[in-house]
Amino acid sequence: MEKLIDCQIEIKKLREATGMNRKEFCECFGIPYRTVTEWERGTRNAPDYLLRLLAYYIRMENMVKDTR
Repeated sequence: MEKLIDCQIEIKKLREATGMNRKEFCECFGIPYRTVTEWERGTRNAPDYLLRLLAYYIRMENMVKDTR
């Protein structure tokens, strides 16, 4: 159960850091909308390697939006 909560929090943090809504995030990364929705709701778990790859890509491509 803890793994699902970690995934749920992490995927939402990554998406929000980019300033994208769920639809934009899905289109940008080629992930089905339903899959991301299930990850964020905690009904399904993303693989750890995928979360690390997304975080790395977002950081390296300077996709993090300034929230000021």
